[in-house]
Amino acid sequence: MPDITPFTIAVPDAALADLRRRLAEARWPPASPAAAWEDGTDAAFLAGLAARWRDGYDWRAAEAQLNAVPGFMARLPGGTVHFQHAKGRGPRPFPLILTHGWPGSFVEAQRILPLLTDPGAHDADPEDAFDLVVPSLPGYGFSPAPAAPGCGPAAIAGLWHALMGALGYTRYGAQGGDWGASVSTWLARLHPGAVAGLHLNFIPGSFMPPPDAAPPTPQEQAFLARRDTWAGHEGAYEHIQATRPQTLAYALGDSPLGLAAWIAEKFRAWTDTAPGGPPLGAVPPDTLLTNISIYWFTGSIGSSMRLYREAAARPLHFAPGERVAPPLGVAVFPAELPMPPRSWVERVFDVARWSEMPRGGHFAALEAPEALAEEIRAFFRPLR
Repeated sequence: MPDITPFTIAVPDAALADLRRRLAEARWPPASPAAAWEDGTDAAFLAGLAARWRDGYDWRAAEAQLNAVPGFMARLPGGTVHFQHAKGRGPRPFPLILTHGWPGSFVEAQRILPLLTDPGAHDADPEDAFDLVVPSLPGYGFSPAPAAPGCGPAAIAGLWHALMGALGYTRYGAQGGDWGASVSTWLARLHPGAVAGLHLNFIPGSFMPPPDAAPPTPQEQAFLARRDTWAGHEGAYEHIQATRPQTLAYALGDSPLGLAAWIAEKFRAWTDTAPGGPPLGAVPPDTLLTNISIYWFTGSIGSSMRLYREAAARPLHFAPGERVAPPLGVAVFPAELPMPPRSWVERVFDVARWSEMPRGGHFAALEAPEALAEEIRAFFRPLR
């Protein structure tokens, strides 16, 4: 039987002191001769981020904010999962499981959480309230690492279905981006009777239509070319994490400076940034530090990266004639990683809503929480 117990984040003072010491004693590499960010994380940006993490950032305040949302540990037949569970304020809250990605965490949901659970307090209709379940992926943050190989997105979808059942939800919605999109898609694919609707702000890059599908259209061919170009210029992290995650874990798990550089580069590259504007766009630097801190204090960077290896073993391909039954809603943000056109997605999914968003990138719940919340409300409104 599932065992669900309350969980409170409580990082020891000694861990905070150790972090500050390591940051103070960090050994910096020689400066790059290339322009800022061309060779990787910019040294000036990282110096400022590290200095704030060491001397200005208040982990205890962040910890208190995270603990303000009820947190739990669920011991399920397939593993143990940390999650937040925020009940909706409205006449008929609808259950929704919202899943983060890499290099994010459940921190990604914190800005959008009140907009979904209490819409009446944010100039929206209380009828659109959700009971929100925000789990941490296995091996991410406070969710323990899987004990054995085989815990890829499909297996995680099974855990999520078991979690929702343990909470008493037999019919619910699923939403996600990045790995959250893969897990949510598997959830809809494997449990169509329970998933009332699937909403994504990213289409998994490994998604391939069935082999009997029609040849790609010119628009679809252009997307495939964009995807391949992006992989060649930006995909080194993905390749190493899918092939040798443990080797990388030794370095990133031992050096907070290295961990911050690895994660910050992706936040800078994947957010919607304007020339001359903040390097993280709409993501506050302290929010980034809270996210990085969770990886650091839990020692979970290695187990988080292993998901790339697990997913490569079972990519998101579909059998001839197969379709995903629950309706799909998609929010396309302009600074997102390469996204397929609607026609590509409709080869497998019943696309009920497709929205081109005015601003935002890969971390949409942090960058444009109001816009994403309204899209989620609108998509699920007729499915409740």
